[in-house]
Amino acid sequence: MQADRTIRDSVHLREVYNHPAQAALDKVIDRIDEGAAAFIAASPFFVLSTASDRGADASPRGGPPGFVRTLGPQHLAWGDLVGNNRLDSFGNLLEQPNVGMVFLVPGIIETLRVNGTAQLVRDAEVLDACALDGRTPKAAVLVTVEECYIHCGAALRRAALWDTSTWPERSAVRSPAAILTEHIGDPNADASEVQAGLDHYYDNHVWVPGGRHD
Repeated sequence: MQADRTIRDSVHLREVYNHPAQAALDKVIDRIDEGAAAFIAASPFFVLSTASDRGADASPRGGPPGFVRTLGPQHLAWGDLVGNNRLDSFGNLLEQPNVGMVFLVPGIIETLRVNGTAQLVRDAEVLDACALDGRTPKAAVLVTVEECYIHCGAALRRAALWDTSTWPERSAVRSPAAILTEHIGDPNADASEVQAGLDHYYDNHVWVPGGRHD
């Protein structure tokens, strides 16, 4: 790579790219309004971005539509469900509270972006608000909203994400269990056993609240 071809500052960046249209700047609001709340209520999936001195992390989060609760115009919250206990995102939040969230609704190419600060809480009122089917979480993420806006659908349109005719055959994609087995690096690990373990986890444990279970 040629060093003189690397973009190193905002001045050089603007020499390469046009300035944004005024509408792209004006669309950002500092709260969850009625339209944004309805979008979040319809969303079963979002990506959470966090960072710390150790680096950055992007984590998928999913649940039934509306599992992320709107608690007034300035706050969002969701309860933690069981995961791998690496706690990458949560560890980052303890050091650096800034978060970015991208909400998706199946079939809609536009996304909703929310930026703000987050904290991990065990407040009973928030936990009760985040309960799913009678399951009250042990911890919840409470986000104070600073920016909220619709992101155009160019990326999802290019990806044809919701067009099932573009989806690859499963046989054309390397098995995630096989990739995981290689990444683990255990010579005794078997991909079929790893897949069986994943299936058991998905079928029996994904709705368990996160935290200790002893």
